[in-house]
Amino acid sequence: MRGRQRVKTVVDLVETTEAAPAARPATAPPAPPVDVDPLYGVALLKTAFELKRRPEGSVDEVLSGVLARLRIDEDAFRAFLAQQGGLLAALGQKR
Repeated sequence: MRGRQRVKTVVDLVETTEAAPAARPATAPPAPPVDVDPLYGVALLKTAFELKRRPEGSVDEVLSGVLARLRIDEDAFRAFLAQQGGLLAALGQKR
């Protein structure tokens, strides 16, 4: 053989038995699931780009325009936003 030989690493996989995770007390009932359209993320991104491009427009006006162009039901999208409101508020405060 020419050159150096590589050291072979052998890893033994051992199955471990884990205890079931402790049940957390429910603080609030989970929000009813909303059907998430894959275009919702695209709509959020397009809305952000539009607001950056023309900052004089209101958020509702720009959002309505983007949703109309993408043919997304505005009521369903606003329900999705209401469900994700805590996350979006936290992201907005990081700015």
